[in-house]
Amino acid sequence: MFIDRKAEIAALDDRVESPRAEFVVIYGRRRIGKTTLLLEFLRRHDGIYLLARETSEMENLRRFSQKIAQFFKDEFLKRNPFQNWDAFFEYLYQKSSSRRFIVAIDEFPYLVQANRALPSILQEYWDTKLSKSKIFLIICGSSVSMMEKLLGYKSPLYGRRTAQIKLRPMDFFSAREFLPRYDIEDFVKAYGILGGTPAYLLEFNDRQDIRRNLMDYFRLDSFLYGDARFILMEELDKPRNYFAILEAIAKGRTTLGEIINETGLERATVGKYLSVLIDLDFVKREVPVTASWKSRKGRYYIKDPYFAFWFRYVHPNVDLIETGEGETVVEFVMEDLNQYLGTIFEGIVKEYLHRLNKEGELPFKFTKIGRWWHKNEEIDLVALNEREKRALFVEVKWKELNEGEAKRILKDLERKSELIGLEGWNKSYGVVAKGVERKEKVRENHLAWDLQDCELPLPYG
Repeated sequence: MFIDRKAEIAALDDRVESPRAEFVVIYGRRRIGKTTLLLEFLRRHDGIYLLARETSEMENLRRFSQKIAQFFKDEFLKRNPFQNWDAFFEYLYQKSSSRRFIVAIDEFPYLVQANRALPSILQEYWDTKLSKSKIFLIICGSSVSMMEKLLGYKSPLYGRRTAQIKLRPMDFFSAREFLPRYDIEDFVKAYGILGGTPAYLLEFNDRQDIRRNLMDYFRLDSFLYGDARFILMEELDKPRNYFAILEAIAKGRTTLGEIINETGLERATVGKYLSVLIDLDFVKREVPVTASWKSRKGRYYIKDPYFAFWFRYVHPNVDLIETGEGETVVEFVMEDLNQYLGTIFEGIVKEYLHRLNKEGELPFKFTKIGRWWHKNEEIDLVALNEREKRALFVEVKWKELNEGEAKRILKDLERKSELIGLEGWNKSYGVVAKGVERKEKVRENHLAWDLQDCELPLPYG
């Protein structure tokens, strides 16, 4: 079953029809679904999938020769495999000189590790021959840092690609399709634990409740338990300091000063490591929605719920899990989960408002949205259209609200909105909660949504 990735598949499909040679780079963290995307694309359009291994150059060339020989029914190539990359690229050029030919090379960084000259060899063949053919070449990799170096200014391949796709975790609504038997509340909990990475979503069984799935998570042999460490160790040098920073953020230490105090690291060290974590998509920096990006009020958050959950509950409790006391950790998680889900739910609501905005179901079309804070005052989401001078203020609560509570929250929201200083703007106010009692009454004067509004029809049940 192939779920979502509609934009990525559509972009690749469009390029198949292009009359020119295509050189597409696809990259993203492990488990994100790159291979599934490639195989689905090749299923729709006949082509060759070549998976590099962490082995010798000659072994990869031999394996590639066998796959290509099988595709073209080339007995000579089967008996006489490529001896070098020049022969490989020359063969691709000959086969694509007069017809569209798709070849996807997965885990390309393994090939570069075995032969550092490979990007230069590919550059030469692209410039002199392949760019004048009808080839559709895809290179794909899981090492985000290495793939971005291959795309960078100092790389021989700089400027050669005709397109690139950085595959990211699925959003909440796309991820929903992986666990259709859960009701919407349980899926929010599952998403808060797993995020939108397909391989992680497939680890949960939606015929079991959240607690039972967590019991499987907190086992020594669990894929979910071990994979965060594996991913981070692969991408990061000196992981100990990175782990300390990520654990501090997961505990709610979101300002630079708080992270420095929690970790005991020097300011320059923390700043440098945060920059790396942001570049690798593990961390995001936010400023108040009305502030400049250069604002000193920046806060840092772990971007992916899977890593946020792992650093809040798994990393600090490794000793318990390693001694077979995972059940103790599960009990703690179940007691604390609603508090943790507050921030996760804010992110989901932000996605929901983007969907409403796209569909024109809000009082106006906003052009930016984000949190706002000043001193001890905070508004969960503020959506702005600066040209039209219109603003929407939204409070998000991961709990059930009765009519009175919802109206009190909205009244306080009106007070806080005055602190932003948008005099003369048209202002709207809304509340989003797990549930809102007498929602229609609240909607007489304000906007109100709850989990049932966030539920979308699934393509299957």
